[in-house]
Amino acid sequence: MHSRLVKPGFSFDYLMWLFTRLSGVMMLLLASVGFIGALALGARLQMDLPTLVRWTFFPNPNHVVNSEIPDVNLGWANGFWIMMELLIIFFAVTHAWNGLRVILEDYVGSSGLRTLLRCVIFVLWLASLVMASYLIFTSWVS
Repeated sequence: MHSRLVKPGFSFDYLMWLFTRLSGVMMLLLASVGFIGALALGARLQMDLPTLVRWTFFPNPNHVVNSEIPDVNLGWANGFWIMMELLIIFFAVTHAWNGLRVILEDYVGSSGLRTLLRCVIFVLWLASLVMASYLIFTSWVS
């Protein structure tokens, strides 16, 4: 049986373990800011609950276009919400792909296959971030 020795100090696995914990907290904080921000902008009177939840996790002006909000551009469509959206996407995508990496590495014994899986997951993570960022920026243009 083969056992790995854990080296003291910072390693990739330790940093990703730490990131997973911090990204979970950050997603909760960002969702809270989105929820409170939507309520502060008048969502309690102008949105139904599903629209409010969509806005909380994906603050995009297209989510409020069909609500009772008279002018979406007054407070709803600005750079703050773009940054919120990008941060939520970054933390969620990275959190999810890192979780998949950890699960796969628990069941893969070969170091060659483990390296290949890390490369595949890295490419998929990068592709996910690029596609999500493209969607975010193009949806704010219209």
